[in-house]
Amino acid sequence: MKSDPRIDVYIERAAPFAQPILTHLRALLARTCPDGEETLKWGMPSIVYRGKILCNMAAFKAHATFGFWHNRAVTGVDTPEAQADAMGQFGRLTSLSDLPDDTTLATMVARAIALIDDGAKAPRPLKHPKPPAELPADLAAALTSSPGAAATFDSFPPGQRREYIEWITGAKREETRVKRLATAIAQLEDGKRLNWKYERC
Repeated sequence: MKSDPRIDVYIERAAPFAQPILTHLRALLARTCPDGEETLKWGMPSIVYRGKILCNMAAFKAHATFGFWHNRAVTGVDTPEAQADAMGQFGRLTSLSDLPDDTTLATMVARAIALIDDGAKAPRPLKHPKPPAELPADLAAALTSSPGAAATFDSFPPGQRREYIEWITGAKREETRVKRLATAIAQLEDGKRLNWKYERC
């Protein structure tokens, strides 16, 4: 594997607990992906194979991470929810024992190489949906007084309901908020989305 001296510097500057993890992964990747090339991507040590990112690793103050660019297609499993806040598919690494054994990792590397050879595209990261917008008291009261508006509002998907809520609560002056609330109820009674004027017929 073509090495990059910047990776040496990165590992030397990493926290003591992380250095053995990064060194071990680096050596394993050199053995299992000899045609790969070391580089830095987004400031993290990464392995590129045939111009495509194969995997990357990183060290932080209290943990290290390692992950394959093709994610589940390589590991065969979704990232556990408990590890979702850490980059990579193996959670927060604090020692070598947190990694799969070398045979398992080597198999994953071979699978990642095959995916690139086959031209597979890396999956797009999942978007975390926003939590439902909290219904303000004045809008809730107005909807209670207008069954038609309430029926329309309740039939909208969360995003469309959020548009109305954020438009009303985004008013800087009370008089503006009152006007927006009245407009919202009138439009909802007519079964209209907030920005219905801009929608194509």
